[in-house]
Amino acid sequence: MLIDTHAHLNFNAYKNDAKEVIKRALENKIWMINVGSQYTTSKRTLSIAKEYPKGVFAAVGLHPIHLNTGIFKVKIDKEEVEFETREESFAYQKYKELAKDPKVVAIGEIGLDYYYKPKTKKKLSLFKEKQREVLREQIKLAQERGLPVIFHCRMAHKDLIEELKKIKGTIRGVIHCFTGDWEEAKSYLEMGFYLGFNGIIFKLKNLKDIIKKAPLERIILETDCPYLTPPPKEGRNEPLFVKYIGKRIAEIKNLSFEKMSEITTKNAQKLFKIPPPCGGEGKTS
Repeated sequence: MLIDTHAHLNFNAYKNDAKEVIKRALENKIWMINVGSQYTTSKRTLSIAKEYPKGVFAAVGLHPIHLNTGIFKVKIDKEEVEFETREESFAYQKYKELAKDPKVVAIGEIGLDYYYKPKTKKKLSLFKEKQREVLREQIKLAQERGLPVIFHCRMAHKDLIEELKKIKGTIRGVIHCFTGDWEEAKSYLEMGFYLGFNGIIFKLKNLKDIIKKAPLERIILETDCPYLTPPPKEGRNEPLFVKYIGKRIAEIKNLSFEKMSEITTKNAQKLFKIPPPCGGEGKTS
């Protein structure tokens, strides 16, 4: 059994065949967490999860690129939504209501993203601070609900580490799609966080060394589908392909695929409080 801890079958890329994609995964003993990026996709991922008694879970949250900062507008990926939605202001109570459902196992994906940003120093400073404010609110929600956090971080590890060190109280979570350096990885590991790896490990050479150094007990697998398709596959990614991520990590760690599967699955179950399977993983009638 494997768990794809970061999928997006709630996105437009699967509008015609999400059920078939989920069926393929479950038949191959691959469970999944579908992750929200704004209110509409968070609501959709919960709706999908509730159709399945086992094997399909939800995470809800507002991704930083969808945040209405009032300063800078980013382009929305056509694979994500059917039309360009309005940027959101974070509505604490609306997300809290979604997070009350037992199918929701995390708040995410949330975090910091400085890839698309304003050009002037003044606007950039305000832009970054707005993202950090909303990140704090969503961490507060995770703490209130007793849920882990799926952190998104792009070109912002220094600021995210700084924010995490300021947190009062306990928080657990994963740095999704980790692409930082070893010093940043160590900082996250020392704070008790997990590192999530997906198809990007086939592209960024430095990640091999990080995977070697990081304890397997703190690594979880993900696809980030429909993006980052791992070789030998091409085109749209899906949860079934998480096995290729697992095989690569097993090679790097010089472990059997079975041992790697056992440990990373236990890691995901522990972090997201996912019960082990007992019986079939089929869809409800």
